[in-house]
Amino acid sequence: MSLKHLDIQDEYRSDRCDLIRDFYVPCLENSTIYSRAVGFFSSTSMSAAAKGLTALIRSGGRMQLIASPYLSEEDAEAIEQGLKARETAIAQSLLHELDQEFEQVVHDRLSCLAWLLSRGVLEIKLAVPKKIRQQGLYHEKLGIFADADENFITFMGSANESSRALIDNFECIDVYWSWEPVLQRRVLRKVENFQRLWDNQTDNLDVLDFPEAAKQSLLRLCPKQPPDWEPGLKYDNDHPHVSNRPNESEGEYGREPKPPDKSDPVPPTILKLELRPRQVDALEAWRTADYQGILAMATGSGKTITGLACAADLDDLELMIIAAPTNEIVQQWVSELQIRTSFNHPILALGKAEQWMEPLFRKLRLLHHHQLPPERLPVVVVGSYGELSKLPAQQLIDDAGGLPPHSLLIADEAHAAGATTYQRLLRDDFKYRLGLSATPIRQHDEEGTEVVLDFFGGVIYEFTLEDAIAAGILCGYEYYVYPIELTEEEYAEFKDLSAQIGRLLNSNQDDATERAEFLAIRRANILKSTASKLAVLEKIVKHHPVSRGMIYCADIEQATEASRLLVHEGFRAVRYSSDDVERKRLLADFAQNRLDALVAVKCLDEGVDVPNADLAIILASDTSNRQFIQRRGRVLRTAPGKKFATLIDVIVVPPLVDLAPQLFEPELRRIIQFAQFARNRMSVIDRLVQELAPYGISHADLL
Repeated sequence: MSLKHLDIQDEYRSDRCDLIRDFYVPCLENSTIYSRAVGFFSSTSMSAAAKGLTALIRSGGRMQLIASPYLSEEDAEAIEQGLKARETAIAQSLLHELDQEFEQVVHDRLSCLAWLLSRGVLEIKLAVPKKIRQQGLYHEKLGIFADADENFITFMGSANESSRALIDNFECIDVYWSWEPVLQRRVLRKVENFQRLWDNQTDNLDVLDFPEAAKQSLLRLCPKQPPDWEPGLKYDNDHPHVSNRPNESEGEYGREPKPPDKSDPVPPTILKLELRPRQVDALEAWRTADYQGILAMATGSGKTITGLACAADLDDLELMIIAAPTNEIVQQWVSELQIRTSFNHPILALGKAEQWMEPLFRKLRLLHHHQLPPERLPVVVVGSYGELSKLPAQQLIDDAGGLPPHSLLIADEAHAAGATTYQRLLRDDFKYRLGLSATPIRQHDEEGTEVVLDFFGGVIYEFTLEDAIAAGILCGYEYYVYPIELTEEEYAEFKDLSAQIGRLLNSNQDDATERAEFLAIRRANILKSTASKLAVLEKIVKHHPVSRGMIYCADIEQATEASRLLVHEGFRAVRYSSDDVERKRLLADFAQNRLDALVAVKCLDEGVDVPNADLAIILASDTSNRQFIQRRGRVLRTAPGKKFATLIDVIVVPPLVDLAPQLFEPELRRIIQFAQFARNRMSVIDRLVQELAPYGISHADLL
């Protein structure tokens, strides 16, 4: 008995096969454990798959079931009776007689259910969201067959565990098996996900034994037939709430939901929360711009939720591709999709290409042949710019027939899409286009900026960081500036490189521009990594003790030295970089106050959400205005007990032997911008005027 010997297809669809005969029964007959997690369960599935269940019982197998607490009154009573019988059941030594007994009860669905529970063949638990108002129902649909050799077959799709789903409805499931190397990782992840569910270790869910759920009055009785409606969210004047019954005018069991009224801020059956006024305004701006444009919204103002609301506003959406610059941001999108919306589980475009490109190709083909049922639309893909823009990925879309007519691209941190290597993703066949970015302009890249603005149709809505502070969405901040001098040796090298750059730019050499750019990078690195910066960090932490701080450095070497210095000073600090494999754990430790500081180069610039951080020390940065704004935004997120944030900036000035202020003019522009909205604006400016007076800096230069 082995699952490995079965001839398994990667997809079972009602128009081509019998789900019970072709899939369920063969798998059950060769399994020792059948694990199932579903939104809706009915005892009718027991008699529908009787042959397979009989084989499972004869082999000494068992079934684990996790379902939402939506049960018919009869099923609830049968479960209760079966569990009571189990408490007084005769010893399991009689198992060899049970298959004959089961044959007698299997055609009575309620007796069958009670019998399976009483004999310990079936274990059942109920999954309830911890915050029902915000997170709706438990609605996952996952199945796992396992044999004695630890081979696994997993399946996911539209079918619930009822005869109506398995026999009457038009259903489709995707299937994966563990002995296929390219599928193994996905299969084992599903197995792990189910085990975490079973052990009640899944965030945002309580998975309870049936008696405990009954004790807490969490059962939600449904009609005798499995409901064909899916509970969604409706709105009143104050807050969203779960709707557990269809509208009375729609009949006893409900009907397909009516198309959303465009006067509503969002379609309530898709988005599971209420939009803020700024998000409603942004959505309306996107509608007015014919569903194309860039929303320039500050960090912390809810760009992700706004993006999902825009997608939910499209009645005819077939395919949604969400692109983000880092894996961390990709995972955040996946989490928000699952918690905040009822969109289908996304294809995750990360890791090995064959693990996500093949399912994408198959679904694109089904879309083009109109073979995906409405409940499986839209197809959702979430991935990094790096993966989605690769030539093989774009070629796959072309080979599948191109994008479906009603496709949406959501580009998070949309400025990133302007990079030459990522521009393949900006396809002309996207009908709907949404860019999200706090700072959509690509500094020092006019061509890339023009590509982004042209593709999306320009900025159609803006909610600045200053707007967010004024509205109380982000907290206020105090700003401190620490000037440091280059050493004479560093300054001599700086001037020499400047002279070389000047000569190259005034020459007619073919490679002059390229060589000048290389020298400019070397010159910038002198300012970023000057030896004085570690000395000033020691001074800073004496005035501003670090407890929830993020420190930005020039490179890995400086980050390593800075973290060592902080540890030597008694702070719990670690380096946080792309070279560190445990970044997720480090972020969790920081969020839970087990670390005082994260020391990074660029990894904290985008996509890191740690609202309790209240101190940012910028030891080094490039000249990008976007980077300054992002780093400021990281530390301005509100959190309980957080009154304001502290932002500390380090600027580099020439030694007093040369009083030319042009060296730090770009940094002065940043100071003026950052000081403008600081709580301590005037004291910052007064202090800087005193310290920079030898360079000819006055109040007029900083106001």
